[in-house]
Amino acid sequence: MQIERVALRPVQEAAKNSPAPAADGKGKAFGELLAEAMDEVNGLVQDSQQKSVALAQGRIEDVSQVMIATEKASLAVQLTMQVRNKAVEAYQEVMRMQV
Repeated sequence: MQIERVALRPVQEAAKNSPAPAADGKGKAFGELLAEAMDEVNGLVQDSQQKSVALAQGRIEDVSQVMIATEKASLAVQLTMQVRNKAVEAYQEVMRMQV
């Protein structure tokens, strides 16, 4: 078995040269999945805001609907922030590695 030599290139150069295909060739790229997840979180936040406005205008009488939508949006935003924090921590750890 022969071991191939790995070419070290700056991240910006590597990102320009590769289209970032999915791992199995069938699924979506990571960037697409991330964009879809952010769209979903944004949708939950907008739904929560719409229900809050509707409650204030008297169009919704059941407060539980508004509270559920608000909690869903809050949890989605908190999860997004935690994922972002972990990604930043991982990036910082990689940058601290000595080659």
